[in-house]
Parts: sequence; structure tokens; C-alpha cells
Amino acid sequence: MGVTRSREARNYFDSTQGRAAVFSLRPTFREKKDLAGILLRPKSASWDGLGPKKCLASLPTCPHGGRLRRRWMNQTMAPSGERLIDLCAIWDAGVYLPSAACNRASSGVARKRLNEAEKLSSVQEAQLKRLEVTRPRVLGSRERGQVPRMARQPPPPWVHAAFLLCLLSLGGAIEIPMDPSIQNELTQPPTITKQSVKDHIVDPRDNILIECEAKGNPAPSFHWTRNSRFFNIAKDPRVSMRRRSGTLVIDFRSGGRPEEYEGEYQCFARNKFGTALSNRIRLQVSKSPLWPKENLDPVVVQEGAPLTLQCNPPPGLPSPVIFWMSSSMEPITQDKRVSQGHNGDLYFSNVMLQDMQTDYSCNARFHFTHTIQQKNPFTLKVLTNHPYNDSSLRNHPDMYSARGVAERTPSFMYPQGTASSQMVLRGMDLLLECIASGVPTPDIAWYKKGGDLPSDKAKFENFNKALRITNVSEEDSGEYFCLASNKMGSIRHTISVRVKAAPYWLDEPKNLILAPGEDGRLVCRANGNPKPTVQWMVNGEPLQSAPPNPNREVAGDTIIFRDTQISSRAVYQCNTSNEHGYLLANAFVSVLDVPPRMLSPRNQLIRVILYNRTRLDCPFFGSPIPTLRWFKNGQGSNLDGGNYHVYENGSLEIKMIRKEDQGIYTCVATNILGKAENQVRLEVKDPTRIYRMPEDQVAKRGTTVQLECRVKHDPSLKLTVSWLKDDEPLYIGNRMKKEDDSLTIFGVAERDQGSYTCVASTELDQDLAKAYLTVLADQATPTNRLAALPKGRPDRPRDLELTDLAERSVRLTWIPGDANNSPITDYVVQFEEDQFQPGVWHDHSKYPGSVNSAVLRLSPYVNYQFRVIAINEVGSSHPSLPSERYRTSGAPPESNPGDVKGEGTRKNNMEITWTPMNATSAFGPNLRYIVKWRRRETREAWNNVTVWGSRYVVGQTPVYVPYEIRVQAENDFGKGPEPESVIGYSGEDYPRAAPTEVKVRVMNSTAISLQWNRVYSDTVQGQLREYRAYYWRESSLLKNLWVSQKRQQASFPGDRLRGMVSRLFPYSNYKLEMVVVNGRGDGPRSETKEFTTPEGVPSAPRRFRVRQPNLETINLEWDHPEHPNGIMIGYTLKYVAFNGTKVGKQIVENFSPNQTKFTVQRTDPVSRYRFTLSARTQVGSGEAVTEESPAPPNEATPTAAYTNNQADIATQGWFIGLMCAIALLVLILLIVCFIKRSRGGKYPVREKKDVPLGPEDPKEEDGSFDYSDEDNKPLQGSQTSLDGTIKQQESDDSLVDYGEGGEGQFNEDGSFIGQYTVKKDKEETEGNESSEATSPVNAIYSLA
Repeated sequence: MGVTRSREARNYFDSTQGRAAVFSLRPTFREKKDLAGILLRPKSASWDGLGPKKCLASLPTCPHGGRLRRRWMNQTMAPSGERLIDLCAIWDAGVYLPSAACNRASSGVARKRLNEAEKLSSVQEAQLKRLEVTRPRVLGSRERGQVPRMARQPPPPWVHAAFLLCLLSLGGAIEIPMDPSIQNELTQPPTITKQSVKDHIVDPRDNILIECEAKGNPAPSFHWTRNSRFFNIAKDPRVSMRRRSGTLVIDFRSGGRPEEYEGEYQCFARNKFGTALSNRIRLQVSKSPLWPKENLDPVVVQEGAPLTLQCNPPPGLPSPVIFWMSSSMEPITQDKRVSQGHNGDLYFSNVMLQDMQTDYSCNARFHFTHTIQQKNPFTLKVLTNHPYNDSSLRNHPDMYSARGVAERTPSFMYPQGTASSQMVLRGMDLLLECIASGVPTPDIAWYKKGGDLPSDKAKFENFNKALRITNVSEEDSGEYFCLASNKMGSIRHTISVRVKAAPYWLDEPKNLILAPGEDGRLVCRANGNPKPTVQWMVNGEPLQSAPPNPNREVAGDTIIFRDTQISSRAVYQCNTSNEHGYLLANAFVSVLDVPPRMLSPRNQLIRVILYNRTRLDCPFFGSPIPTLRWFKNGQGSNLDGGNYHVYENGSLEIKMIRKEDQGIYTCVATNILGKAENQVRLEVKDPTRIYRMPEDQVAKRGTTVQLECRVKHDPSLKLTVSWLKDDEPLYIGNRMKKEDDSLTIFGVAERDQGSYTCVASTELDQDLAKAYLTVLADQATPTNRLAALPKGRPDRPRDLELTDLAERSVRLTWIPGDANNSPITDYVVQFEEDQFQPGVWHDHSKYPGSVNSAVLRLSPYVNYQFRVIAINEVGSSHPSLPSERYRTSGAPPESNPGDVKGEGTRKNNMEITWTPMNATSAFGPNLRYIVKWRRRETREAWNNVTVWGSRYVVGQTPVYVPYEIRVQAENDFGKGPEPESVIGYSGEDYPRAAPTEVKVRVMNSTAISLQWNRVYSDTVQGQLREYRAYYWRESSLLKNLWVSQKRQQASFPGDRLRGMVSRLFPYSNYKLEMVVVNGRGDGPRSETKEFTTPEGVPSAPRRFRVRQPNLETINLEWDHPEHPNGIMIGYTLKYVAFNGTKVGKQIVENFSPNQTKFTVQRTDPVSRYRFTLSARTQVGSGEAVTEESPAPPNEATPTAAYTNNQADIATQGWFIGLMCAIALLVLILLIVCFIKRSRGGKYPVREKKDVPLGPEDPKEEDGSFDYSDEDNKPLQGSQTSLDGTIKQQESDDSLVDYGEGGEGQFNEDGSFIGQYTVKKDKEETEGNESSEATSPVNAIYSLA
């Protein structure tokens, strides 16, 4: 390419100061000087501990000659008229090891290299003799000495440069900006963006979906293999591929068996630049076989003996969840005596008589098919010496002896014997289990030989019978033992744990984007146990069978590319595998040649405050990587160094803005294909300052107070002055007046007491000033002449004098000023020092108003000056005139800076900050800080640096690693005390993994519950802030209804595994993705989940209008609801006539869903009408809207007429006769009742009997029943109340009492929690309608 990246050498030697750039083929004198100055510092070089062989091996282009020689032939850095020698000949001889690390190689290897150098060919020796270089002397020397080329001297600059060129020719790849305009223009090989999991288990009742999506430019095409053979989709009518995607859809709506499509699938995404592969996806269909029928005899056991009830569930895919219940669906109570093992069996450490009171049935829940298989129940018969089951003995301190049960030592029920072994894969959970029998029930304790249990990962389950260690790593291998003990003795079982590992990434290959002629490498490093093997492929074919490429070299887990050209573009696959699994990664190699482009808007305006630090951004892109230079006002000198610093990304930092820095800055990016430039205009503004600040005041209640706040600011900026009270925004009421330079409070009240802060702000900066207002309460009526005089603030104290001068103290004496008819209550002593904050006064101490002399405690090495302020009930005096200065002697610091923190600002650094010490704690001149850090728990040596500021940035750190940090103060008199270590963390990177096994469960029409698997902590790459769900409404199930697809999010803070999303729209299709969020941002998205919300009730009809054209009719009109939330089946109108407090009978009208008008014929011209309208779906009526008919203009008159009509009715003869007849009938009934009671008559009473529970079990013949999360029909044995809710009859004892309503789960004791409903046959339903009893299976139905 004819260019060299010599400034990358600086980046290599000093990563915190370097920047990427390109020198021209003939470097200028300054560039040569800079290069020499960098390369002639071997002590600062860092070659990552490479030995001599590795140093030389890192020059792959040298043995072939060519590039290196062509770049550096006839350069001005060689003596005039002479050609540079063959550099590679020197490197091949191994004479020079151009780094400190290489120089630290073994002396034997160095001697061997020097001996080989003596055997150089005569041509090489002649070249060496002709070339002599000048060595720089010590600083300040102008002499130049000549040294022979073969002498044992540090190598000259051009040798270092040549070595770096060979090394950096394998340099980093080009990063493509996320700018869409660039992304869409550049060609790109395919990249797999989404695929199904490796083990893909599907529900046999649903269509099969195998996901495969990819991106590339041009867009890739897709094809599949099944069981390593081409899968012809066109020949199978059930199989289709989604448009613009590789996702397979296998449709069974027209028949077919899903089992016929089981196998191993792999997706290929291809465009003209390469082919990318998905993982090998193993498709399996979920299975839930029936439980074999068996008749179980009663289990006879002696009281106190151990017992195991075996479950032996039918094998399923995936394995079912086991839980034990009685045949009446009551959960089996579990404790440390009775518990369920991990294998599903139920263990009794010792059987008691009360265990016979129920039977025991094993249940297996199959997730995919939504079925529960129930085994025939076990019946226990317990033989006992104490036949009476006295419940009072259950809490007896010696229950077993009281029941005549012999005590015995523990023995293990599971596992058998004294030792066993277990293998677990790295990253999985290790579950160790020990279940013991004995009387009394043994206690279980867990230990690890040779160490402690990992407290952060270990937890005990199943009443300490199980030990679970999460996220197992290699250090968790070893021997564990469980100890079972009771008062009769103890026994132990040893479990030998071996940790193996499926392959996991150490260095996953990344996409490589290069410029023509550049070099690069793909690295694929993985670890595992056993060690995984690495296989390379290109475009889906083994690398061995690919066409030969002279620019490509394979070295184990690395592919090296040299002098890449456009034809080198391809997609490479790295497959690393062992007996426990495999990893497959795609990484493409793309070669781009792009002229420089600017990515930021042109001619930006940046405004900055004087003396601040600012950064001018100039993002750019190009291939080869362009050189970036900054210029000011069109001047020819490049801006870098001094007050300027240029970063690798092109940003120019100005460390302290001055007035002369204002102007136009131009950034120019250049490569061999052209150049691009952009301009930034910088304006410097004066800072905003409060030059007259509000002062503390003491005011009497009812008086007026004025707080001053005068501000100076840049006139071109808009100033805003606001006030805070007690750090909260101040409400300016009618007692307050806010002006530009003051705040006035009239009629001060006690509630006005507090701190007042003046905030002067512009759009660029702000300044604050605070004062405290003290409000005094009213005093009694004056009783003496002095109290009647007007009161004022005290006069300032005067004649300050310093005496008793000591090393750490001084006595300050003053003469009080006039109290102005109000006694002085306090004196405040303030001090000022002239080193750190000259002119700023600080409170030193406070003394009662009765003293005028005080001994002041002083800090070392402070040049003090004091003043005194007097305070009475009216306010504060003006400060006294300052005292003379007094400087204390210095001393080492007695404390260290506080608030030490270590936080990453980038993914590869850690910024250490602290609160600097003030003048009174510096204790001496040249206060500085010794910053130390090291990796936590590595026991490595401390790194340290001396800093004069309050921050230091540690570079080149791993991602989110804990560090021990210490910051120690030091001055010229010595160091402060040894500081305590603070734990900090390096920078976070975006999470690398997404939540897996995301499960969506529809709770109702507007809410869903989510459940997901925890991501591994090493993939978070930072502090886990939250799990976040992104969801959007894809469409409505109603046709032609437009919906907003705006993405919404729900956050679940902390390390949670479940959550709920609410406020969804009913009757809609939704999509959902989940991410992990740390301090850096979002991680990758999980696979998209699709779900549908069921039908809900509609919203209220819109624009309900009531019009009354005349006194006979009322016209009603309305519009359809904004959100139907389902299929509308009609409208319900309820209306009632009312007149004052009198209300008529309610009338209900039902309309079709298309009707939006109705006319009411009035039967009463006097009354008004109240209308309530709601829309209906099949779920029910939605929100109602209520309107009233308009009031008549002469409402008072009709009301009176209505009253007169009623009065006329009351005077009618027929009405009077009717009332008399009713009164006579009531009187006759009362007489008859009185006679019957006096004779002692009896009333018949019908006795009610409880209806017994039906013994019939409505289970299906095979012992299984379906459950559904979506079936919410009313159940047998329940009543529907008037408000539509379901009320349970008779028994309230159901599984609802034991759960939270989520998906089927199990408590620690094995009890089942879930929601189930059963689809009954019509005959069964009709047969049970007459009974209110709830069968055992109906108890499970009631969970719906």
C-alpha cells in the first residue's frame, strides 16, 4: 500500500497517550524525531513477555522479503546515498531482540544468536559494514559517536521501526461505524443473527418452527441440511420458509406426524462473499407416555422403621416434574422426617402411626403436553405397640419412647454405602443428596474435605438433605461428605465430585475487516475438559478441501492473513468440540477500500465556559485507517501537545479553555484514497458567578427579610435565577417577592426558617450560594426600659489579638462591639488560608456570647488569618477586621483522602477518584497522593503512581474485575498513615448473553407472567442491574384495525427469574424479547417470543350524545369503542326515569354491534332520564358511559304539577277504600297469630343433612387428565354470583390455598402449586350437576 503505521508504535508503547495515524512514505524531520524518541526507550516497551523465539516468530512477512524491504528502501533515515540492508537477514540471524522482554530471554539463547550472527554471508557482512548509525548521547550532549552495526549496542531507531512494521502488519481490524448510511453501502458477508437452540424440543400439537435469520449485503439466501444431507423444502408441501428469512415452518394443520421430522438440522446463509452456518439443531418432539397400570397392595411397615415409596414415573421428553399428593389431592406434608428425593421417591426416615391417616399418590407433570399422570395411590398399614394415635404425643420431648419405638443409629437410604462419585459439567448446578433413616430422625450436615463450602454458591435444600452448588467451576471438584447424626450416633457418606467441561470460549473469533494489502488474524481459542479439538472451515467446507490461498496460513487455533486482497473475502467457521458438546462460531473476513468520510454534522457550534475542559469530536471512517490532524483558523501547524490532546477516535481535547482558544477548528482525515475534512466553531463564554451572596440572618417573626444574590454572567447567555429552600424548589407565594438580585420575605413566619440557596444558571453553567434564616419567636411584653428600645444587629467585634502562640494552638482575644439593645448570644470564629483557597473564609468554631477569648486548635502548615462575627436575636454582625497571620509548622499527614472509588469509564479501564484533602489536612507543602492498585485475590505486586490531582485512570484492564485500591496522602514532611483497601471495579462491557428459556404465560387479557433462566455471571461483564423485557403489539386479531407497534419495556431489577407485564391490549398478537442490563447497557436480545392475549371487555363507547328534540322523544347516538378488545356482539343500554329523589324502574335494551342510534319514547314528560351505555364482547360488558337527558327549561313548574297530581290521587275514593281493606286484613292476621301462640302451637321444622362427598373419581381411564392455562369456564360444584365471579361451594380446600397462581411449581415439601382445569365429557358433566360434592380431581379443577 506504500504507507506505514509508525505512530501505532507509540500506541503500542504508551496506550494512554497514543493515537492512530499514518506517516507518509517520506517522513518529515519532526516525524523522524518523534519516531526515534519513541523507539529509543526500550524500558518502556511492553511485549507481553515474549521470548526471543516468539519475538522473531511474530514477523511472518520477513522471511519472504518483499514488503518490508520495499517500504524502507532508500529512505531518508539511512545515511545519504546508501541503501538500507536486508532487515530480515538481520532478524533471521537473530542478532537483535528489540524489546525489554526479548532482552530478558535466557543468556544461552542470546549467545547462540550472536554466534549465528558471526556466520553471516559475505554479502550481509558487507552490508553491515557499509551502514553505520548515530547513537544519541546523554541529555544535553551535542556530540555524536559512530558505533559499528554489529556491536553489542541498543539497536538504532529504524531497526525498532522495521520490527514494529512487521509486528503491526498483523494489526487490528477496521471497525465499521454503526451509521446506517455506511452500513447499507458497504458489502458484507453473511452473519447469523438468530437461530433456534441446539436441543430444540417442540410441542407435538403445534406447528414446528426452526429459526434461522441472517444479515449481509447483498441479502443472503438460505438452504438447510437434515442429518447432514440437503433438505429439499420444495418437495415437502408441509414445509415452507419465511420470506427474507431462513426460518422453517412445518405445518400440520392438514395432517402428518411431527415425529417424522425429528433429526439434526443446520442452516446455511449465503451471498456472493461467503456462507455462514447455524448450529446443528437437534429437533425432538415432546413425549408424555402413560403410566403403566398396576395394582398396589397395602404397604405394611412397623412403626419406627424406614420406608421408601418408589415413584418410577414414565420417561418423558423433557423429564416430568414429580410431586406427591393424596388421592383426595391434598399435598403431602414434608419435613426432615418425610421428604421427596431428587429421583421422585418418597422417603420416610421413620414411619409413625399418623402416616397411616392418608394414602400417597405420585404425580408426574409433563410441561409441553400440559398433562398430569397420576399413579395409583399407596396405602400404608403401620404396625404399632401403641395403637392409640394420641395427638398430644406428637410434641412430647421423647415422642418415640412414649410410643414404644426403639431408638437406633442412622443409616443411609440414599445413596447406598459409604462412598459414591458424581460428575458434573462446568457452569451447571451440582446437586448432592443424602437421605438417612434413624430414630430419632437424623440431622444432616455437609462438609468438603480440605476446604470450606463455597458460601456464595452453595445452598441447602430439602431440609438440609440436599446440597446445591450453582454455576460449578473446576475449583468445586473434590470430595464432599454428608454427616447424618442423632443422639444414638452418626454415619457419613463421601461423594467424589469430578468437574468436566463442555467447550467454552477463551477467545471467540471476531469478524475481520481489513484494507487491501493489510494483514490480520482470526483466533479461535476454547477450553474444556477434556481439551477440545479445533476444526476450521471456510464457507461451510473443511479448510483442507478449500482451494489453496497463498495469503492464508493456519497455525492451530489461529489463521494468519497476509497481504489480503478483495478476493480474500469469505466466512470462516471454527468448530471446537469434545465429548460433552461443541461450539460453532462464524467470523467473516472482509476487505474494504473506502476514502475517508466524516460521520458528524458539518460546521458544528460548540460553546464552552472559560477555563473549563472541553472535547471537540470529529468521528471519521476510512479504509485504510486515515490519519487525522487538527488545525485552527486555517493555520498549517497540527494541534497536538501542550494544551491540546488528540484521541484515537479523532476527538481533540483542550485541557483548559482560554479566550484565545476561540475560533474555527478543522479536522482533516487522510488516507491513500483521498481526504475529508470538517469544521467546528468554538465560542468561549464567561463563567456565571455570584459576586454578592446571601448572608445568614436571624429575624423576628413578622418582620421583613431580604436575601441578596447578585450575579455576573456572559451577556450572550440567558440567565435564570431561582431559589431553593432546604434543597427543594421554593414556592414563591404572596408573602414573597423575587427580583433579579434578591429575594424578599414579608411577615416572616416560623415555617420560613431554613436554608435558602440562590441558583444562578445559564444553558452552559451555574453557580450556587446558600444562607440560613433563623426565625425567633415572639417575646413577652417589655417589662423594662431596655426592652422597649429598638433592637438591632450587634456591631462588629474589634481589636483581634493573637497570643500564646504554640505549634498546634493559639489564643484569640477580641473586644465585643455594641449589642444594640439585644444581648449577644454567640460568636463565630472564621479563618482564611492563602495557599489552597485564598480569600475564602471557613467557620472554625463557635463560642457563647459571654466570652471574648478562646484557644483555637490549629492544623500543621496553614497560614491562618482569623475574624469574628457576633450574633444576637436580630441577626449577625458584619465580620471583624482580620487578625494578623500565623503560620503553623508542617508535619506528615495524619489522615488520607476519603470517598475513594474505583469505577470504569470504559470497558478496558478503571478510574480511581477520591475527595482531595483541604488546607487544614494537608499538613505540609506539595501535597500529593500515592495511588496503589492490584487485582483482588491474585496476590500480585501492588502497582503504584504518584498523583497531584484527585483522579487517576488505570488502562488496559480486563472487563469488570475487582481491584484493591489504596490512596495515601504524602507531603514533603512524609507519608500519611497506611490506608485501608477499597474495592473498585474496572469498566463494564455490554453483556454477552441473553436470558434463555424465556417462558410466557398469559394470565388474563391484559397481563402475562414471564419466567427465564439466569444468565451466567461471567457473561454479564458488569454489575447486573436488571432483566428487561421489550415487547410490542404486532397486530390485532380484529381485521383492518391499525395498531401502534411502538416498543415498550418492563424492567425487573436485580437477579430475578420471573416477572409480570401488565397493561396489554386484549385480543392482540404480541412479540417479546428479553435482555440483560448492566451499567454499560443492554446485552443481546433473546429469541423473540410470540403470544396472543385473549379477548377482553371493550372500552367505553365514544361520543355518547343525548338530544331531546321535543317532550315526547329522546334521541341517543354514539360511536364504536376506541378499543374493541375482541369481537363485539352488541351494546347494552340501561335507562331509568328520575325526578328529584324519586327513581323509576330501570329498563334494559340490547342492540346489535352495528347499531349506533336509538330513540326513546317518553312516557313521563316531567321526569328526566339517566342513560348508561356499554359495549359487549363474549367475555362480558365493558366500561360504561353515563349521560342524562337535558333538564326542561321550566323544571320547577312540572315538579309542582307532579306533586298536585299525587295529591289528587290521594283524595280519590277508590284509593281510600283500598287502603282501608289492607289495614283490616293486617289486623285479622295479627289476631290469628296471637291466638295460635297463646295455645302453644308448634311449627314444623325440616332437618337438613349434609350431602356426603361422592366417592366417584371422574378421572379418565388411563389415569391422566389435561389441564389448560387458558380455559376459564365455570366449574362443577361452583356458583356464579351476580357480578360474574365464581364462588366455590362446600369445600374451600383446594390447591389454590397452596400456590400463587403461577405455572405448576413445587414447594420444598413437594406440594404442588398450579392452575388446572379439565375438559369434561358431556355425559360426565350432566351426571354430576345434581351434586354439590367436589371430587378429588375437581379439587384440581378449582384452581383454574
